[in-house]
This record gives sequence, C-alpha cells and structure tokens, in this order.
Amino acid sequence: MVNEHNAIEVKGLSKTFNGTVAVNVISFNVAKGELFGFLGPNGAGKTTTVRMLTGVLKPSDGTATIQGHDICSEALQSRAHIAVVPEEANVYLDMSVWQNIMLMADLYGVPRKQRTSKAVELLESLWLSDRREHKARTLSKGLRQRLMLCAALVSEPEILFLDEPTSGLDVQSRQIIHKIIRQLSDEGLTIFLTTHNMEEAEKLCSRVAIINEGEIAAIDTPDRLRSAIQARQYVEVVFSDNKLSTQELESLSGVSSVDLSSNAIRVYTETPGKTATEIAFLAKTRDMDVEQLCTRKPSLQEVFLYFTNQDKKEAKQ
Repeated sequence: MVNEHNAIEVKGLSKTFNGTVAVNVISFNVAKGELFGFLGPNGAGKTTTVRMLTGVLKPSDGTATIQGHDICSEALQSRAHIAVVPEEANVYLDMSVWQNIMLMADLYGVPRKQRTSKAVELLESLWLSDRREHKARTLSKGLRQRLMLCAALVSEPEILFLDEPTSGLDVQSRQIIHKIIRQLSDEGLTIFLTTHNMEEAEKLCSRVAIINEGEIAAIDTPDRLRSAIQARQYVEVVFSDNKLSTQELESLSGVSSVDLSSNAIRVYTETPGKTATEIAFLAKTRDMDVEQLCTRKPSLQEVFLYFTNQDKKEAKQ
C-alpha cells in the first residue's frame, strides 16, 4: 500500500544488463517536499536508478511509485509528475532562452497563457530576465544550467530530479544554483539530487542515501550518518613547537589511530571530549604550547568513503 506522505517509494528495485547486476534489490522512500541526496562513486548504480525512476529504463525486478503511480504499469501518469535536469545542459543552442522555455512548455502541454506567465516568473526568480532574447549558445555553463531549471520548472512538476547540477561550475554559479535549490525546497518541491560533491549534499540535503556496487550502503540524515561511525570522530591538535609522539597519543584511552600527515594532528577516538582533556593535560606536564585543540565529527566525505570502502581502497594504492 502506497504511503500518501511519500513522493517516491522504491521496493526491491533491480536492473541487470547482459547478466551484470547494476542495481541490486534496493528499497527507500522520499517524502513529499524532501530534498533527498543520492550519492555514490562512479559505476555504483546512481544513474541507472534515476533512469528507472524517470521512465528511461525498465526495471528487471521490483517496483517503484511516483506520487502513487507505478513506474511500469502507470508510466505516463508517473512521468507527468516529474521534471529532470541532466548533468549536461541539453538546451537548443540556436534558440533563444525564451524559445527554449516555450518549447519545453509546449512539449508538456502547458496552456499558452499559463506558460507565458510562468516563464516570466521563472526568468525573474532565476535571474535570467535580461537574457531572455539571447541565443542559448552565448550563455556560460552556469547560465545554461539555470535555463535548464527554467525549462524543467515551467510545467510546475511535483518532483524535480537534479543530476550533478553544479558539476563544472565556478564558485559563484554554484552558490547561485544552491540558493535556487534551497528556495525550491522551501516552497515544497520534492527534489531528488544526485551528486559527487559531498559538501554540496551536506549543505542541501535533509537525508542522503549512499549507493555502492548497486546496493544501498547507508541512508539517513547527514548528522546521523556521521554519528554512526563514532570511531571516525577525532581531536585536532596543533602544537607550537615540539609534538607529542605517535606512541604517546596512541596510548591514550579510547584512541584508535593517529594521523600525522599534516600540521594539524588528528587523533581518532570514540570519546573526543575525554581525549582532548587528556592531550591538554599531557601537553601541560611536558610544558608544551598548544595552538589549537578542538573536537570534530567526521565530514560527510569521510562517511561516504567509509560506507563505500573507498578509504580502504585508497590505503592499498
């Protein structure tokens, strides 16, 4: 039975290509109005999953619903609720910004009066009004990405799929896209975001799913995922002059490992507060000056590496 509070429900979804499993019995839900991040290394199954959900590929097994409509048996109804912004902006280069939006509105069957007023509103909200008559080929990559958002949103979808929306963009363009995504989320739009950018996911998403080798490795809020790997919490310490030795730091209670690869020493521990106190006491007894001492939780990047075993793979290289 479909939960009316969910925009997307995935149950046992699988996809096999010529005997090779790309997606292996995955299940998850995306609530209405949620900004949901879908993360994973290259070849993990992200793109295949999105293509199944958006009707491009037919699942080998399992099922999924979009706004209560089955993606296979009710394909047209499910696709009517979504819009997709691909990583590479596939705009019509010889058409103007306005013509691109009108073409997309026409393809979606948006009434003429409604499409005009909506397009004007979108151009203004995405800071493209002054580019209305410009040919798409004259736009930068960041501006083309904003044009793609306009074209996707003109049909007023209930769910927006964003595939690597800031890939290759400069810092300013990335910040603008982030601001737009947050605004759309605040207005109640359900957003399914795939990204390689862990910092981006951490800033934007209320929940993230990490897919690895075709299976869901973890799914939760960024904070809870960080808390799930307590051993990757650490104390960061910078000494003015001499440093405590690796052996001395590793001998402290609760310490699992020490990283001396940078100026700031990282002491990994499940009890960072207690360890920080012990480091400060030990430094004082040795008459050593501490420039910086703080406790830190693992970043989402570290969580990602942990759940996809990338940290172990990198260590072997």
